[in-house]
Amino acid sequence: MLQPLRLFLLLMFVAFSVQAEMPNIILMMGDDHGWEETGYNGHPHVKTPVLDEMAATGLKFERFYAAHSSCSPTRASFLTGRHPNRMGTFAPGWSFRPEEITSAHLLSNAGYHCAHLGKWHVGAVKKESPVSPLSMGFHECLSHDNFFEMNPSLSRNGGPPEVFKGESSEILINEAIEVISRAQKAGKPFFQFIWFGSPHEPYSGLPQDLALYDDLPAKYTKVVKLTSNETGGGTKRPQGEVLRERYAEITAMDRAIGNLRKHLAQKGLRENTLLFYCGDNGTSPDAALGVPHRGAKATFYEGGTLVPGLIEWPARIAKPRSTRVRASTSDLLPSLAAIVGQALPNRPLDGIDLTPVLDDKMSMRPSALHFWEYQAGGKQASGEPYIDPELQKGTTPLVKKMGGKATRDFTNFRHPVVAESDYLGPRTMIEGDDKIVIHDQKNGVTKVELFDLKNDPAEKTNLLAQRPELAKRLQANIRLWQEGVLKSLSGADYKK
Repeated sequence: MLQPLRLFLLLMFVAFSVQAEMPNIILMMGDDHGWEETGYNGHPHVKTPVLDEMAATGLKFERFYAAHSSCSPTRASFLTGRHPNRMGTFAPGWSFRPEEITSAHLLSNAGYHCAHLGKWHVGAVKKESPVSPLSMGFHECLSHDNFFEMNPSLSRNGGPPEVFKGESSEILINEAIEVISRAQKAGKPFFQFIWFGSPHEPYSGLPQDLALYDDLPAKYTKVVKLTSNETGGGTKRPQGEVLRERYAEITAMDRAIGNLRKHLAQKGLRENTLLFYCGDNGTSPDAALGVPHRGAKATFYEGGTLVPGLIEWPARIAKPRSTRVRASTSDLLPSLAAIVGQALPNRPLDGIDLTPVLDDKMSMRPSALHFWEYQAGGKQASGEPYIDPELQKGTTPLVKKMGGKATRDFTNFRHPVVAESDYLGPRTMIEGDDKIVIHDQKNGVTKVELFDLKNDPAEKTNLLAQRPELAKRLQANIRLWQEGVLKSLSGADYKK
């Protein structure tokens, strides 16, 4: 029979060994970074040597989707594995709800040290907020309510904002390295969200990065709308100047990711660290070049939701490969739960477990992808606030002003009754290679488009007249899915 001390030491050794085998996990996301804006996807100008190397050495998702065509909703899906409309995160500036269960909750339960770095945008980051990073499962954070540029103001652990001098992506990666050190000293695996502020407008760049794109102002002369760095208001500028600065931001972000990869390698951590990167929606209209996909940010055509999707994890993905399985930001929580052995939340999820894709055992997504822009106009004024509006007020300033303010506030509302009008709004479903796009027009007529994404990824040919029965079935399936989403929105999921 083992003596108590020896038994204790044996149990500690076993626990440490199990913990040591758990992968470290870093999930990175760019802001407004569309699918085409990478070297590995054939962009004619932007330079992303680090992302290109990740695509060449790890797992490249050829068809990775943001769950929405704008940022706050996608971020809610990333955190929860659920469509953002289930929790009232309808559009930028709409928070999620305190009852939601995040991947940080799950990984904290699994013994991870959890940190959020960068853009949050699903509620205020201050300590008092019930949906701040610290309130939603993270142990520490250096965060911003919204997006940020050079010399960002960031809140550490919910405190007053501090100005950090320098290029924002580099600042976040330097902080990530410090967090890694703290987690290692504590003997814990680390779990990090690194949500960059780049390349969201207004744009800026370091001289060495801007110089890489000095030829663009002469090539793209049409005038586009964006924010002025000088006034914080709207302005118009030649697109070539805008692209020069935007691509400089992407290249700086790419370089910062490279610095993180180097650190992981130097510390012997790269082999068993899952490193992921994606964008939060398609390329913004000021920068979209219109190829190879239709649409841009804020639309549900492919150009609005297709984003880069990359995973490196040498211990599990030993050989480089790509997959055409359609995947989404909603898939992250179910996949992480499977990786760390945590039970899924007892509520409807829209994501699936992608670990079969990691192991090259899935060739087609077994369920449909759904996209839906809920028509939230007027709800702020008419609905009962879900969270005290004072707790929804942001503190971290940014360049772009709204209503004369340099900070952002959030909203969410209680939705006890479902009306027929709640089913409206642009909505899309992808089943296999078939995609239906539905728009409700002002004259009361519903516009329906049907595309074959395998043969028509640019969505040029509407097949509705040739395949009416398929369109009818997909429309019925969307409606059925919407019924479940609206049930969640009413709060039913929190009563279980």
